[in-house]
Amino acid sequence: MNHINRMAAGTAGLLAILLAGLVAALLVDSAPKQLFFLILWTWALIAACLLIRKTVVGEDLLTGAMYVFLAATFLNQSLLSLPAGFFTLFIYRIMMLVCLMILFALALRRRGLANLWQDVEVKGILYFFLFWMAYGAVSLLWARSVIDGIRYLFLIDTGIAFVFLSVFAFQSMRRLSAVFRIWMVMSGCLILIGLINHFAKIQLPTSTLYGGPAYKLGYPTAVFTNQNDFATLLAISVFFYLACARNVKNRGIRGLAAGAAVLSVYSIWLTDSRASLLAVTAGMAFYVFLLLPQKLKKIGVTAGFLLLAAGLGYATLHDGLPGHLAMEEPQDPVNAAPSSNRVRMNLLRSTVSYLADSWGFGVGAGNLPVYLEYQPRYPTGQIYEVHNWLAEIAGNFGIFIAAGYLAVYAALFFGLYRNSRGLSGAEPRMLAEGAMTSMIAFLISSISPSSVSNLYFHWTFLGFIVALVSVLQKKRFSEKKIRGQEGCL
Repeated sequence: MNHINRMAAGTAGLLAILLAGLVAALLVDSAPKQLFFLILWTWALIAACLLIRKTVVGEDLLTGAMYVFLAATFLNQSLLSLPAGFFTLFIYRIMMLVCLMILFALALRRRGLANLWQDVEVKGILYFFLFWMAYGAVSLLWARSVIDGIRYLFLIDTGIAFVFLSVFAFQSMRRLSAVFRIWMVMSGCLILIGLINHFAKIQLPTSTLYGGPAYKLGYPTAVFTNQNDFATLLAISVFFYLACARNVKNRGIRGLAAGAAVLSVYSIWLTDSRASLLAVTAGMAFYVFLLLPQKLKKIGVTAGFLLLAAGLGYATLHDGLPGHLAMEEPQDPVNAAPSSNRVRMNLLRSTVSYLADSWGFGVGAGNLPVYLEYQPRYPTGQIYEVHNWLAEIAGNFGIFIAAGYLAVYAALFFGLYRNSRGLSGAEPRMLAEGAMTSMIAFLISSISPSSVSNLYFHWTFLGFIVALVSVLQKKRFSEKKIRGQEGCL
C-alpha cells in the first residue's frame, strides 16, 4: 500500500513540476526563446518517463509513459495547443504518440505483441472496438462532410487507442491501483481550480465562459470548455473517493478522500448540472445496494425496479414522453428559440428521424452536427450537438454500433460485479466498488455534455474499466485452476 501511494504521489509530483516548467516556457515573450524552452521541456518530459521507469515505478517504459499519459488527460487543451493542419497537437496527443511509439518498439523487439495479447481476458470487447473503427471509416462513404468525419474519427480512434494501451500496460492490480490514485490526485487538482473559478470569478481561456458576463463566471469549469463537461468528470470521481474512504486503512487518507467526495458533490451542485446530480444519486443508491447483506439484495432489486417503473410511468403520464418523441411535424418554426428542455427533446427527435432515413446505419462519422445544422427537422436554437452520448453514437454510426457499445458497457459492468464477489483484500475491493458505482454515474451524466467524444477522461475511464475486468477475470481463472489442481491431489 505504501509503495503504491509513493508511486502515485511521485508520478503526480513529477507532472506538477513539468506543468510548472511548461507554464513558464509559455509565458516567455520571445518566440525563438519560447521554442527553445519548449524543446527543453520535451526532453524533460522524456527524461521524466525514464525516471518513472527506473526510480518511481520500477516498471517497463510503456507503463511509466502511460502514467504520465493518464495524468495528461486531465489537462484537456488548457496549456499547450500547436496547430498541425486540420487538427491540433497538445499534451494528450503528444503523449499518445510517445506511448504508441514505445508500444511499436516493444512489438519489434519481441517480434509482435503475442505475449501481451495472450494475457488479455477481454478480447471480444477489443474486437468490438476494432470493428467500430472499421465501420466508422466505411461510414465516410455516405457521409455528407468527409472532413468533419475524419476529424471525428480521429477523436474516436485516439480514444480507442488509449483503451488498447491501457489493457496492454496495466496488467496487474498494482498498476491499476496506481491509475486509481493518479485519477484521484488529478481530480483533486481540478476541484481546486473549479473552486477558484467559483469564488474568485476567474475562468481559464479554454472555457467558453472566459470573458463572459459576471453572473456566469462563478460556474466551475476547471480546464474544460463548460461546466457540464466538468460535472461529468466529477460524477465519476465522487465514487473513486468514496471507495477509497471506505477501503483504505490510513485515517488521514480516508479523511482526505471523504472530504474530496464532499467537495466533488458541492462542485457538481455549483455547475447546475441536473444530470450529474441525478447520476450521483443513482450511484449512491447502487453503492448502498452493494453493501447490503445478500438476503436484503433481492428486496433491494425489487424495490429498485418498482421505483423505476413508477418514475417512468409518471414521466409518461405527466410529460407525455412518447408524444414528445413522435414524428409529427413541429408547430414552431425551425428558426424559433425553444426552451432548453425542448431543445434537448428536439435534438433527440431529429436524431431518431435521421436514423430512420438512413435505415439505422447512421449519417456517417461526425456528420450528425452537420445534419442538425443544415437539414434541421425540429427547432434546436442553433445548437447542433445532440447532448446525449448514446444518441451521438447512434446518429453518427448507426443503431448497431450504439447497441454494441451499450452491450459492451453492460458486459463490463456485470463482469465487474461477478468478479467482485468474494474478493479478498481492500485494494481489489476499492477498485471494483469505485469502478461499478462510477459506471452507473457516467451512464446517466453522459447526457449532460454536448459531446463525449472529445472528453478524453471518458476514454481514460473506459480503458481503466476494461483493464480492470481483464485483470479480475485473469485472477479468477487462475484461482479456479489452482483449486482444480488441489482437488486432483
